[in-house]
Amino acid sequence: MADNNQDNNNPKGKKPTLPPGYAPKAKKPTLPPGMEAKSKKPTLPPGMEKGKKPTLPPGMQPAGKRKPAMPPGMKAGPKGAKPAMPPGLAGGDGAPSRKDFASDQDVRWCPGCGDYSILAGVQRLMPELDIPKENLVFISGIGCSGRFPYYMNTYGMHTIHGRAPSFATGLKASRPELDVWIVTGDGDSLSIGGNHLIHILRRNLNVQILLFNNQIYGLTKGQYSPTSERGKVTKSTPFGSIDHPFNPIAVALGADATFVARTMDRDPKHMKAVLKEAHGHAGTGFVEIYQNCNIFNDGAFFEFTERATKSDRAVFIKNGQPMVYAGGKKGIRLNGFSLQSIDLEGGDWSKDDCIVYDETSMELANIVGRMFWQPDLPRPFGVFYRTARPTYESLLHEQIGMVTNKQGNGDLDTLLNAGDTWTIG
Repeated sequence: MADNNQDNNNPKGKKPTLPPGYAPKAKKPTLPPGMEAKSKKPTLPPGMEKGKKPTLPPGMQPAGKRKPAMPPGMKAGPKGAKPAMPPGLAGGDGAPSRKDFASDQDVRWCPGCGDYSILAGVQRLMPELDIPKENLVFISGIGCSGRFPYYMNTYGMHTIHGRAPSFATGLKASRPELDVWIVTGDGDSLSIGGNHLIHILRRNLNVQILLFNNQIYGLTKGQYSPTSERGKVTKSTPFGSIDHPFNPIAVALGADATFVARTMDRDPKHMKAVLKEAHGHAGTGFVEIYQNCNIFNDGAFFEFTERATKSDRAVFIKNGQPMVYAGGKKGIRLNGFSLQSIDLEGGDWSKDDCIVYDETSMELANIVGRMFWQPDLPRPFGVFYRTARPTYESLLHEQIGMVTNKQGNGDLDTLLNAGDTWTIG
C-alpha cells in the first residue's frame, strides 16, 4: 500500500517539488545586495578609486613630508639636546614648589580645621629652605596633629603618645645631618609628654617643635586639655574645669629653651616667617601655634586672630622695635616689673615710652611671656626669646670623638664580657 501511494503522489518522470528557497542546482543562488557575482567589481569607498592615491585624514601628511608634533606645551629642542626634566626634579628648570612636598594621601582632618592652614604653611616653606627631601623628617605623637607626617612627601614617623621628642632625640643623635621637625599638640606634649618636652628643650637638640594648641582634646572628641581655661565645660568636665592651665610659652622659657615663639593658624604670612626663624636657629626651635578646632572648641582664639578684634587684642613683637598695637594707637609700657597698656593718642604717652623689645633678654621674655589671661593686655605673638648654646648632638659627637681618640674604637663583645659576669645554667 505504501508503494502504491508513493507512486500516485509522484508520477513517473516528474521531478519532485523542492522546498521553498531550494532552487535546482543549475540555478545560481541570489546573493545579498552588494555581493553580486565575481564578474562585477566591488565599489570602493569614495576617494579610493583605482589609480588614485587615498586621501589621508586632515593633519596626516605622507611620511617624510612633516615632522611629528610634540605634545602640548613641549617645544622641540635643538638636535642632540636632552629632554627637559619636570619642575622640582634634579636637572629640571623649575624650582621645587609646595606640591613637591605634598604626599598622595587624602588629608583626613575635619573640614575647616586649622591644621590645614598649618600644613599648607609648612609645605610652602619647605622649598625656601633648600633641604633635600630625603634629609627631611617629620615626627609626631598622638592626636589630630599626629597625622601630619602622612601628608608630607618626606620621611616621617607617627610615634606613640607624648614620645615624639624621644624618637627625635634618638634619630638626631645618630643622624645629626637630618633636618628633624616634631609636630605635637597641647594634649600630646603637655600632659603625657610633658616630661619629654622639657628635657628636649633643656638639652637643646637641633630640631623644630611645632605645638598645635587648640585648648582641647580633639581626636578623642572634646575633653579638656592642659591648656583649657579654668571653668571650661567639656565631656570630661561637665561642671567646668578647676585646673589652672599651662601657658606653653612660660613652660618653654622655664625649661631654658633657646628659641621660643608663638604664631597663629589664621595669619599664614606671620606663621611662615616665624617657622623660618625657628628653622634658622641652631638649637631647639619651639613654636606654639594657635590652632582653631572648629568642631570641639570653635573660636577659642578668635579675639586674637579675627580681623574685627585682632588689632586690639594681639601685639606682634619684633626685636629692636617698640611694642605697639591697635594700629599704632596703643603701646605696652614697663611699669616696674609689671606691664601696662598705654594710649598713644591722648598726648600723655608716645612710642618712646613703650618697651623696645629685646629677644635676647630672658628677663624681658619672661615678663612678656606672662601676658596671658589678662583682659586688659593684648596677647603677644612673635619671637619671645633667642640665644646661642651648643646643641646636644654636637656635644655628644664631640665627646664620642674625644673618648675614641683616647681609648680607641670600642668592641661590643669585649664590653659585654667585661667586669663581673656569670653563667645561668
